[in-house]
Amino acid sequence: MYLIGIDDSGRGPLIGPMILAGVMIKKEDEKELKKLGAKDSKLLFHNQRIKIGEQIKKQAIKYEIIKIPPKEIDEAVFSKTNLNTLEAKKMAEIINKLNDKNKAIKVIIDCPSVNITAWKKKLISFVKYPQNLTIICEHKADFNHPVVSAASILAKVVREEEVSKLKKEYGNIGSGYPADPITQQFLKDKGQELRDSGIFRKSWQTWRHMFPDKKQKTLSDY
Repeated sequence: MYLIGIDDSGRGPLIGPMILAGVMIKKEDEKELKKLGAKDSKLLFHNQRIKIGEQIKKQAIKYEIIKIPPKEIDEAVFSKTNLNTLEAKKMAEIINKLNDKNKAIKVIIDCPSVNITAWKKKLISFVKYPQNLTIICEHKADFNHPVVSAASILAKVVREEEVSKLKKEYGNIGSGYPADPITQQFLKDKGQELRDSGIFRKSWQTWRHMFPDKKQKTLSDY
């Protein structure tokens, strides 16, 4: 039996990309991930995530990381696609890249949607070869399953790298989350100037309140 764990990082921020990661291991190697210290990335310091992340890459049979830029997120939110569907497509893309049709594989996903059943059905519709797969979607999977914790760590490390790049280029953007006072101040000071830079998610309510655009649809999801 093989395991694939999938998780995201940066789903909620106003600034920067969302990162998805998938990690594939043998079932018996799950205990090795525990020894490495793989657990929910939010419970680790960044330097710990970097160190453990490098070990996870060595331990994994395969891994896959996808970056979703703000523009692609906005296009999904402002269309009939929506963010949950976009994430289902991208997670299915990870499954399709990691899948080996000759192996029995359990896929465990930290579900981004409140409605697990409907979201799982949507996800499976984008998976090319689901016959050899057992797919489990649940909340707090990054806390409950080491292989999902491993994916969480890889995704978080890349998200932090992307934030660091933005800080070097644009100054202190904070964490990028709407509730962060530093991010709020950066938006006030630089939002208009950098509105076409591609770093902001203009479909987020925080952006739309500060810079209303009558041509855009009005959504209340964010």
